Amino acid sequence: MDKLGKMLEGENNTFWEYLGCELIAADANEVQIALEAKQEHTNVMGIVHGGVLTSLMDQAMGMVSMASRNMDPCVTTNLNVHFLSAMRQGRLEVRARILHQGGRTITTEAEVRDSEGTLGSTSTATFRVLRTQASDSGKA
Repeated sequence: MDKLGKMLEGENNTFWEYLGCELIAADANEVQIALEAKQEHTNVMGIVHGGVLTSLMDQAMGMVSMASRNMDPCVTTNLNVHFLSAMRQGRLEVRARILHQGGRTITTEAEVRDSEGTLGSTSTATFRVLRTQASDSGKA
């Protein structure tokens, strides 16, 4: 959690800060983040916008991917989302975990729940671990 926490200290004026995310817990296998969903996170129907839920899960899965690889940069290459229940304003918690790793590919899953424990959405994603410039002259 220390490395992820330090990374987030420099997240001023980024999407993480814009959304209002909070890191709850993290290790090399699982990351938990939260968001206090407000009116600006909702759509015209008054429910949390699907893009917000998707962004939260993508963020958590990307963080656990990086944590599993000692903070090597990772990018999303595939993202699947299932919306199950409407989420309202209030605290939302996301849990992401590693499903599989192979070479430079990491497969993850995540879920969003509200403060009552209602499952709002689930997601799976694949991440690509980027090579560092020191190891390959900057090729991704």
